[in-house]
Amino acid sequence: MNHIVADESGELIEREQQPPVVRILAHVISYVFHPLFIATYVTAFLLYIHPYVFAGFDFLAKIYTVTSVLVNTVVIPGFAIFLMWRLKLIQSIYLHTSRDRIIPYAATMIFYFWGWFVLSRQPNSPPVFVDFLQGVFFGVCGAWLINIQSKISMHTTAMGGLVCFFLLFSFTDDQASGLYLSLAILIAGLVTTARLIVSDHTRFQIVQGLVVGALAQLVAWWI
Repeated sequence: MNHIVADESGELIEREQQPPVVRILAHVISYVFHPLFIATYVTAFLLYIHPYVFAGFDFLAKIYTVTSVLVNTVVIPGFAIFLMWRLKLIQSIYLHTSRDRIIPYAATMIFYFWGWFVLSRQPNSPPVFVDFLQGVFFGVCGAWLINIQSKISMHTTAMGGLVCFFLLFSFTDDQASGLYLSLAILIAGLVTTARLIVSDHTRFQIVQGLVVGALAQLVAWWI
């Protein structure tokens, strides 16, 4: 059974009605892999799981790195959005409309730029890590620009960047086995499917996000 929802522009979107359990699972996936969390997840992977990207970093240096990313890409942007909501600068903390997203995205760009800038100036920061953070910053910039005309999906923007990063990383990673890339593709597939089920994005806006996120990482990798 299908149901019809309308996006903010009034465009009707036909969606197949999913069982409550599927919708709950889609919401859980959307929260666990919220776009604000992805940079921290990848940083933690490079620090604590990958065998050599941060080789030589001691315990305190790793804590400093992951905390810096967490604060600049999750805590400060999240708190800023909360304050904007409480001050009634935006209608909803969930940023349902393109209009609501303009100021929060602009603020997030500043925080993401600062996080990338500070860590890129650390003498021992691995180039692959710096490139990833730069790609994340470019992704937010691209989403902000496109959001002026179309409510691009930030979830899939993050997923496009995630998959493209691991694809590019696999070309230079001596430890590449395909496992990390496969997991990234699996996560991206789950998140994309979840957004198709529970969001009010059109399919075009969801695909838009995947393309913008991937292009952002490509540009960061090549410049």
